[in-house]
Formats: sequence, C-alpha cells, structure tokens
Amino acid sequence: MESKRLNVKKLTLAAVLMAMNVIMSSSILSLPVPGGHMYLNDVIICTAAVLLEPFYALLVGGLGAFLGDLLFYPAPMFVSLVTHGVQALVISLFVHRFFRERRPLGSVLGALAGLVITVTGYTLGRAYLYSTPAYAVAKFPFQILQTAVGETLALLLCWKAGVVKLYEKQFQ
Repeated sequence: MESKRLNVKKLTLAAVLMAMNVIMSSSILSLPVPGGHMYLNDVIICTAAVLLEPFYALLVGGLGAFLGDLLFYPAPMFVSLVTHGVQALVISLFVHRFFRERRPLGSVLGALAGLVITVTGYTLGRAYLYSTPAYAVAKFPFQILQTAVGETLALLLCWKAGVVKLYEKQFQ
C-alpha cells in the first residue's frame, strides 16, 4: 500500500514539474537573445531528472517541453519531445542508476551528457525543420548557453540550495 501512495506522490510531483516546464517554455518568461529567446525550462528538466527516477524524468522533460511548444510555438514540438525527453532520461539514469552511491557526481556527468544531447538534438532538429543548416549553426552558441545555464542553475538548486534534501525528507 505504501508504494502505491509513494507512486501517486511522485506522479503528482512530476505533474507539477511538467506544468512548470510548460510555463518556462513560454516567451513571457524567456530572456531575449539575438535571433530569438533563451528559455529556462532546462532548470526544471534537470531538477526533475536529479530528483525523480528515469520514467518520471522522461515525462517531465519530454512531455512537458512538447506541451509547452504545442501551446506557445508548435513548430519544434516533436524535436522538444525527443530531445528534452532523452536529456531528462539520461541525466536521471546517471543519478539514479550509474552513480547511485555518488549522486552529485552523477548529476554533473549526466548534465554534461544532457548538454550534448540537447545541443545536438536542437541543432539537427532546426536544420531539418527550417531546411537550412545556417539557421541551426547561428542558434548553436545560444543553445549551448541556454542548456548550460539551465542545468547549472538546476544543480545549484538541487545540491547547494537543498532541494534534494527536501525531496528526500518528503519521499523517504
């Protein structure tokens, strides 16, 4: 019985984080950069991946980004579904499976892998969607910046600001 209640709590937290991902995907909360906007939904995606097991992280990252794009800018919604879903899944696997005993290290290594996944996914996705590799290359430095800033803020929130400890207190 306890495990079902725990799963409902985790699913509820995943839903709240997914809603936050959708909100952070809006241009209202983005930062203007040359040629577009810098979104901060990577903060939510990486935080969810550090806190939650891979399945829940995948939902928050992939489905949350997909829904955010569907509502605010639908062209890249499938790119976001795959890219942010895989990003969250990989970070969560590093934290909860590969480095279970050394989770801070796993989260840093997972975030680095997530950075490569996100930058590669969006660069290839933009080149395909907009039929011009030049556009994808122009956005490349901003994609690196967006992902690096978002993941760094998430890791600081999780490990330095104590979000992981709060999560463990509620879910252990």
